[in-house]
Amino acid sequence: MSLSGVFDYFSGRPHHPVGEDGRMALSDHLRELRARLLKSALFLTLTFLVSLFFYDQLLDVIEHPYLAAREQLDPDTKSEVVLNGVTAGLMLQLKLCGVAAIVASSPYWLYQIWAFIVPGLHANEKKWSRLFAAIAGPLFLLGVATGYYVLPKGIEVLIGFTPNSVTNLVEFTQFFSFITRMLLVFGVAFEIPLFVIMLNLAGVVSGKAIGKYRPWIILGTFVFAAVATPSTDPFSMLMLAIPMMLLFLVAEVIARWSDRIRGRRRPSTDQWADDEVSPL
Repeated sequence: MSLSGVFDYFSGRPHHPVGEDGRMALSDHLRELRARLLKSALFLTLTFLVSLFFYDQLLDVIEHPYLAAREQLDPDTKSEVVLNGVTAGLMLQLKLCGVAAIVASSPYWLYQIWAFIVPGLHANEKKWSRLFAAIAGPLFLLGVATGYYVLPKGIEVLIGFTPNSVTNLVEFTQFFSFITRMLLVFGVAFEIPLFVIMLNLAGVVSGKAIGKYRPWIILGTFVFAAVATPSTDPFSMLMLAIPMMLLFLVAEVIARWSDRIRGRRRPSTDQWADDEVSPL
């Protein structure tokens, strides 16, 4: 394969001219998708190799919640972190660096997904999708940071159930999976109010409907927080439920504001909703 062929293979440049309406041949779409997947995979591999050099620092980040929890435990409570199996150390390193690589490279592969989807969107859809893309990332990171903050308290409560006559052996690979799921739950939970706003802008749900069912939303938020948090202490539940509830209230305010603007723009012949009876 020539150098230009290699460049075309990784660039995903269309072989057929793009029409005036922005349409592209199916083969060019597949070619572009293949190129973007290859770029993402190569960048992810590079990030993984770099993360191997920071394995000790990453391990300290993962161990911190457990160490902080053990400092607050009763001195008679015995708990140790262990690895079970000859290959456990290697698998832990691969998993930890793999997760770190996915997180660190997320801006790049998310951009590749965005760049593949954007050409098929209308101008108005592009505007809103850019706004949501700009908000979703920081909101997810805020949820992850909140989950990391409450982890020591949750671990302390869970290990605190260990009888003094028994030693709690914490298998590190399972502990790592536990932390990953916990942070993922917090990150995704913080995205839910953003999806509510998206549904409102799409015309699926109105701000008035959100306000009508606000008590049930608050109740559902606390139930979700109680089920999602792994510990039984109220602190972890409140640290997830309260920010979610505040975000839902912000989502309701934005939805009502959006409905009001749409109502002003609605023509005089369309001033009543589809399910509303006119005075006539």
